[in-house]
Amino acid sequence: MRDLSAGPRVLLKRLRELMAEPLEPQERLDRIVRQIAQNMVAEVCSVYVLRSDSVLELYATEGLNKTAVHLAQLKMGQGLVGTIAASARPLNLSDAQAHPAFTYLPETGEEIYHSFLGVPILRTGRALGVLVVQNKAMRNYREDEVEALETTAMVLAEMVATGELKKITKPGLELDLSRPVSIEGNSYGEGIGLGYVVLHEPRIVVTNLLNEDTEHELQRLAEALGSLRISIDDMLSRRDVSMEGEHRAVLETYRMFAHDRGWVRKLEEAIRNGLTAEAAVERVQSETKARMIRLTDPYLRERMHDFDDLANRLLRQLSGYGAKLSAADFPSDAIIVARAMGAAELLDYPRENVRGLVLEEGAVTSHVVIVARAMGIPVVGQAAGAVALAENRDAIIVDGDDAKVHLRPVADLQRSYEEKVRFRARRQAQFRALKDVEPLTKDGKRITLQMNAGLLVDLPHLNEAGAEGIGLFRTELQFMIASTMPKAEEQEAFYRNVLKQTGSKPVTFRTLDIGGDKVVPYFRAAEEENPALGWRAIRLSLDRPGLLRTQFRAMLRAAAGAEFKLMLPMVTEVAELKVARELLQKEIERQSKLGEQLPRKLQFGAMLEVPALLWQLDELMAEVDFVSVGSNDLFQFAMAVDRGNARVSDRFDSLGRPFLRMLRDIVRAGERNDTPVTLCGEMASKPLSAMALLGIGFRSVSMASTAVGPVKAMLLALDADKLAEVLNAALDDAKSETSIRQLLVDFAAANGIPV
Repeated sequence: MRDLSAGPRVLLKRLRELMAEPLEPQERLDRIVRQIAQNMVAEVCSVYVLRSDSVLELYATEGLNKTAVHLAQLKMGQGLVGTIAASARPLNLSDAQAHPAFTYLPETGEEIYHSFLGVPILRTGRALGVLVVQNKAMRNYREDEVEALETTAMVLAEMVATGELKKITKPGLELDLSRPVSIEGNSYGEGIGLGYVVLHEPRIVVTNLLNEDTEHELQRLAEALGSLRISIDDMLSRRDVSMEGEHRAVLETYRMFAHDRGWVRKLEEAIRNGLTAEAAVERVQSETKARMIRLTDPYLRERMHDFDDLANRLLRQLSGYGAKLSAADFPSDAIIVARAMGAAELLDYPRENVRGLVLEEGAVTSHVVIVARAMGIPVVGQAAGAVALAENRDAIIVDGDDAKVHLRPVADLQRSYEEKVRFRARRQAQFRALKDVEPLTKDGKRITLQMNAGLLVDLPHLNEAGAEGIGLFRTELQFMIASTMPKAEEQEAFYRNVLKQTGSKPVTFRTLDIGGDKVVPYFRAAEEENPALGWRAIRLSLDRPGLLRTQFRAMLRAAAGAEFKLMLPMVTEVAELKVARELLQKEIERQSKLGEQLPRKLQFGAMLEVPALLWQLDELMAEVDFVSVGSNDLFQFAMAVDRGNARVSDRFDSLGRPFLRMLRDIVRAGERNDTPVTLCGEMASKPLSAMALLGIGFRSVSMASTAVGPVKAMLLALDADKLAEVLNAALDDAKSETSIRQLLVDFAAANGIPV
């Protein structure tokens, strides 16, 4: 073969001209393989495309029998072509027929060809097909020839990805890129959502593959890499880690990749071979991902995700691409698909259009999941590979009941889920029919059912669900979705609106709970090794008394003439409550001096989330008007499990003996001191765990609005005293190894209780 020093550039230029011509797909493919064969002085050039049934079909050839096109087929892993597709790696052979994987297809007439070079057609690490050149002479193809063919394969990848080849695909068959995919994950929010994919950070679709000026593209790459490195260093130094949902170790890995000379050298080589900077990044990303995706070592596979994220960041730097779809392009039934995201980011989307959430990471008690459940949408987490397999606007089903995600579902599955949705709607109608039924257990115990909220759009659910009030209003959500610190007047107007919309029903406002994984963009905390146990919530507020007094002032003004309940988050010592109460008293006195109206009745409470308060229960009950147990954080701190870490977040059972005994002690302390105790958290939202709470003595619980109906249906069928007798005996039996969860399941089944 002739020297190919300029080969790739000349070939890419000619292919670009071919792509621009108004040709039918088959003619375009035929001319592409002819052009590749001429440029590389190859006697054969063939394109095999992967179908959804895992068969590689010959779509075009120059040199083999033309009658074999759309007839010659190899299964994934079969023959040399199938081996390339399965491994996503090139094969360069001087004598193809001597290779153990060689499979002879008599219809092609390829038996006279010996040398063989095949490369995978890759997109986001997935093999979409195989591009092959062959010659009669026995020889190994040079490295620059392999490089040329790999670069050319990118053009074909775009033809497949854009759907152009659908016109020449056999009726009843589909290409692999559009095949249905089902992913199993973890259920983080019940329900079923049908809609279309919206990638939270969409992959950049590189349409301009071929460069006009190599030096200019190299300069663009250098500038983008410089900006990327600066942004990573900035995140490390300013502790923006929580806002991004990434840990410091991950960012350190990013920094290592961003400075890796091997990676940069590959990018520069791809540009010198004729690609734009964006196309070079996409090509190297696909090749690296294709190699790493088959690794079994979990650590190395995790590094693959880090590398993938970094490459996507670099693509966004190069293209200046904004991650969000415009309002006009946003589907009316959107399913958000993300690797990870923060609560504020989810709230950026048009809430009325979001039908579900799919996460590759996260845990059931992470704040984005809590917000998603408050929105009443199904959530599936730990959905490995969802981001890479999905494309914007793909049809998708999120099954939060069975913890499954179905991408591009077949028609029968779609119809089945549509029927499930109709069934759930009928079931919800049955729950709504209970909304005016008094929540009395079978043995006459009156239970207070409240809902959790954080935004004005949550409030219509109050009456729809039949909740008696808002047991937890998260005031920090107003701060998290704002670009600047809300002024006192804005806060006052917001709280007044909340009280107006809830009417006579009580609202319990929790003061600002930021810090840890709740980061607001305009308030930067100091870097901490473990922010979840650091400067957050009441600790931050007491150190910034102006912030807390401003919120107190706004709340007092908003509640003028009305009943008002507020509570403080993450209290560790009763002394903190006394300091906060003094600040509140100063604001009350200030309002009185100004002649402003005060709330008709004010109740002051505390969140019990820190285990230290378990040894101050009587002092706590004496200091406050009510206590609200934050079961999510209390469980996290008591069991030493990071609720955002999927490896340990499900390690211990909240219905296990230790935690239920802890909760029972709190209830009994409330009874001793005649102090009302409510529980608001994940436990209250599930009928089975809510049943356990009633069994150990809770008479007030607060939950997601969608959970009120199912929990009420449960308690109406429950004999609370009978359960208490069984449950307390099991909790007091130190020698018993019987699972409390199983005991509850058996009790519900034996007594006809819907859980």
